[in-house]
Order: sequence, then C-alpha cells, then structure tokens
Amino acid sequence: MTAPASLFTRALAVAPGGVHSPVRAFKSVGGDPVFFARGAGAELVDVDGRRYIDFCQSFGPLILGHADPDAARAAHAAIDDGWSFGACEPYSLALAEWIVARVPWAGRIRFVSSGTEAVMSALRVARAATTRPAILKFEGCYHGHADAMLVQAGSGLADGRVAASSAGVPDATLGDTVVAPLDDEAALDRVLAAHGSRLAAVIVEPLPANYGLLPQRRDWLAAVADRCRRAGALVILDEVISGFRVGVRGMAGELDLRPDLVTYGKVIGGGFPVGAYAGRADLMDQVAPSGPVYQAGTLSANPVGMRVGLATLAKMEATDGWRTLEARTAAFCDDLARRLAPAGVEVVRHASIFWLRRSSPRPVRSLASLPAGQAAWYRAFFRAALGRGVYLPPAAFEVCFLSMAHDAGVLARAADALAGAAADAAESA
Repeated sequence: MTAPASLFTRALAVAPGGVHSPVRAFKSVGGDPVFFARGAGAELVDVDGRRYIDFCQSFGPLILGHADPDAARAAHAAIDDGWSFGACEPYSLALAEWIVARVPWAGRIRFVSSGTEAVMSALRVARAATTRPAILKFEGCYHGHADAMLVQAGSGLADGRVAASSAGVPDATLGDTVVAPLDDEAALDRVLAAHGSRLAAVIVEPLPANYGLLPQRRDWLAAVADRCRRAGALVILDEVISGFRVGVRGMAGELDLRPDLVTYGKVIGGGFPVGAYAGRADLMDQVAPSGPVYQAGTLSANPVGMRVGLATLAKMEATDGWRTLEARTAAFCDDLARRLAPAGVEVVRHASIFWLRRSSPRPVRSLASLPAGQAAWYRAFFRAALGRGVYLPPAAFEVCFLSMAHDAGVLARAADALAGAAADAAESA
C-alpha cells in the first residue's frame, strides 16, 4: 500500500493544495493529511491499516455511521438498477413525499446536488417573490460558497459595508449582502432601519455550526424572524447541518420557528451528494417549470442519493434513532466535559453535535465571544488525539458528530483517548 506522505505529494501535483475541499489539507492542525481507505461503523481505516474512532462522519451526513448495512443495501440496489437517468424516476418522489409529510413548512421540495446550490436557489426564489435585491446574513453563519454568501461584517453595519471572505468575489456582489452580528438585537434594528426596504430575505443557521457550535437564544431567533417579516423580507433557515440531524423537523421544529424557505443537505443523502430547498407552496411554485425562477441540474435528485437518503431517514424513524442518539451523545459529552475540565476545555453540545473548545466564562453565541487561544490549543489537541486513534475534524472551529454506530464501548475508548490528548496538549503548551 502506498504511504500517506507519497500520496499527498502526488496530490499536490494535481489538485490545488492537494485536496478537493480546503479543510482536508490539515493547514490549521499541521502535518500531512491522513489518507483513508475505508470506513466501517464508527471507525475510519487509513491506507496503512491504522484504525481511528471518527467524530467527523463526513462532516455530519453519516448519522448511521460508515457503511451502515441498510444504507449499503439501498446503494447497491440503486447502482444495480442504474445510477443516473436524467429523467423522472420514483425514488426522488418517495423521498420528497416522506419529507413533505413530516415537515409542515415544506409544501414543495426541490432536490439539488449540494447545500451551496440549495442556498443559492432559495435566495433566487426570495428575490423573485419579493422583487427586492438584498439579503441579510449573520457573522459566523456559513451558507456555502456562492459569491453573495462569502462575505463578513465590515466596520459599519448600518451602511452595509462588507468585505469578501474570498478572493474573486466582485465588489458589485457585496452591495446586496448585508451582514449583522449574531445575538445582537440593537445591531439588527440598525441594519433593518437602514436596509429593511431592500431586503428580500434574511438567512440564518438556527444552530450555527460552521464557526464552532454557537447555540442561539430562541427569543433572538424569533425576534429576527418577526422583525424581518415586518420589514417585508422572507425568512430562510439554513438547516443543511441541523436538518434531520437534531430531529425530523430540525431546529425549526425544536424552536417553533416556521420558515418561509428552508435548505437541507447532508443527512438527507445519507453520505451521497444531495441538497434540497423547500418551503411554502406558493414560493416554490415560482421555480421552473411551474414559474419564472430558473434552476436546473443534470445530477439533481440522483437516484443513489435519493434511495440511500430515504433508507437512512426511515431507519432513524423506525428505531427512534434521534432520541437514542440524543441520549447517547448527552451521556458521552457530560462524561467528557467532566474529564476535560481540569485541562481548561469545555464540551458544547446540541443533539448529536458537539464542539471541543477552550473554556469561557460566558456563553459563546457570536464571533465576538470566541475564546482566545482556541486555534493554538486545538492544533496540539488534534495531533494528540490523532496519535491516540481518534479522528476529529481537522480545524479548530469545526464541530464533531456522533452516529448510531458510536456505541458504549467505542465511546468509552474515545473518552479515555480524548482525556489523554487534552493532558498531552496541556503539557505541550
């Protein structure tokens, strides 16, 4: 088997940074990335046969774990029947009916191939429905890599000045994206006073989980929805991570927030490339061919993802999986928090998502309150955990995921390894 270092050297010659998504390059945690050959249950196995307990789970989609037998059967059957038609088929219909029957605000749903594509399309619908140009987003919420969403707050919220988070984003794109901080009603009011009449929609992660895990106050989220609607803007909830991860109805159901539009991804494809946008029937009926909003995709509603996604969701529902996973994650995180506290580490959890970070004297709900030293500490902690056979997301502000395959024995071993890693990181500081 080819050694990892030589694989990465070869990859650097043919792909930007040697990877096909930036975080995989290990730039923020040091060293060369691990090349994995296979996954099974709660574990990944690298090309040299070393095994790791995996808390990345493909960044969230694998709620059943790697290569779950029922999901695998669905995938094999789909491939046997033909893996791409570019035509109507019954598999996307079955998944759409399953979701629409269980999510009251999903009057219609359109499948696409990624979360980025879902967000891009939902924003287009909002602009068409309201005939307004601007979108309000929040610092620390990631909505994919479409130009209009790759912006962060500038020095003047009220005048809407923003700076791109990526090269190649034209200034003209930034003029219609307004950014405000999370958990700040006064800033929200200033932004709405200045831009409310231009806003087509507000988009927010109801559980921000792309810049650490930043649970929001329900009252604040409700205020965002209410004030933006009063300004004539639609409410879009980005549940690409939280949708069908925290429960069937996601954070919208948990917090009793009814969006006009919602975006999904990850879990609904069971690990295959799938995204979706859904919402009120009158809004979704603006999408072609029903209406004038154009959106299309050669591989949209790919039958493999549709069948594996439905198998995943149906299995979670039949086994009361969300309740089981919630209880299992809570017990694990409580134990881990107790063991990591002496090293100055906290475990922030919601449902089966958790984040390991430096301790903070106050709740962390916005970028302004992120704990100092997180990146440096996590670099040492990640390396120590990797050496002890635990694979964590390779970036300090990425979150961890449990799956149904993380049983009591796996979690006990993981807790021991992570406690040891925290001690190792403290010694190296």
